[in-house]
Amino acid sequence: MTTVGEPPATTRGIFDPQLLSACISCGFCLPACPTYAQTKLENSSPRGRITLMRALEDGRLDADDPTLQHEAGLCLGCRACETVCPAGVKYGELLEQWRDHQWRGRHTPLVAGGLRMGVRVTTALAAGGLVRRAARTTGPADPSRPHVMLGCMERSLYPGISRAVLRLVPDADVPAGQGCCGALHAHNGGSVEGARMAATLGEAMPGTIVSTSGGCAAYLDHQLGHGRVAELSQFLVARWAADPSSKPRLRKILVDGRVARIGLQDSCQLRNGMGVSAQPRALLREIGDYVELPSAGTCCGGAGTYSMLQPTMSQAVLAPTMVQAQEAELDYLVSLNVVCQRQLATGVKRSRVPVQVIHLAELLELALAD
Repeated sequence: MTTVGEPPATTRGIFDPQLLSACISCGFCLPACPTYAQTKLENSSPRGRITLMRALEDGRLDADDPTLQHEAGLCLGCRACETVCPAGVKYGELLEQWRDHQWRGRHTPLVAGGLRMGVRVTTALAAGGLVRRAARTTGPADPSRPHVMLGCMERSLYPGISRAVLRLVPDADVPAGQGCCGALHAHNGGSVEGARMAATLGEAMPGTIVSTSGGCAAYLDHQLGHGRVAELSQFLVARWAADPSSKPRLRKILVDGRVARIGLQDSCQLRNGMGVSAQPRALLREIGDYVELPSAGTCCGGAGTYSMLQPTMSQAVLAPTMVQAQEAELDYLVSLNVVCQRQLATGVKRSRVPVQVIHLAELLELALAD
């Protein structure tokens, strides 16, 4: 006998029953799903994966069935399905619960496990940023100032991004001792630890956190509450509209004497999780000839650790963007996320597309008139 509100005794308790029951199997999600577009297989669609989740939950599939392991990893986690779902299914949360189960113990992909372990070491992250000359930390957080969040990988791979933010937001501080926000853990089978890391970061940075990574911003927005964190374009558009005197003078970026042609790759989590897409486009139109690529709002295939775990599918998902960037004769292809930037830069190099991949912060810095 079960109590009202509790799952039946036959379920395994892997998933939140309310989240799992929300899907009505209508299929609206199929056209929005990048992996379904590539495979045309039901199992590789959001609807199909939820069917697998339900079979796992009620015991119709073995807990370690290879199909479950394969599809939990093949999903990009882009959440495009959420934007078209009439039932409001929170697929991203279901995927986190699924990977918590599938990616445990010996079933954890080596890359995912290694990265989860690596970003736990805050001193190593800080040392990487120091060596690579990312924005210097300013001590404890000042609650009256916006805080620049230093991304785990960004501060080592792309240290110029945080330095550019300080030129755009000169009154911001860069709190010392910043650890990982927890998004990497949450998306790679460690959601409980990820939530703890987000809470720790939030406590250390009271007030407004400004993130240059769409994925981190969306995760913290969910964990800390709406309004605690703002992605860079979201922050700048709101601030400059509210206080025009805070806006620096921006000029058009020129290439060979003409206005630069600029394309954008949305951050999936930012667009689909936070609904932020208009702001970066508004900024880019101010400084160049903005060109909307047909694939701008779809996943680039980077998806956190995805390009390392699923390289073949990752490149297949990216391929249309490379073709479109070349056909549009872009000068710049702008990213809003360090993982997207790495994915795009790798794709441009492999495809020999003559376009410069650059983060929004660094392109806006180039447009500063002084």
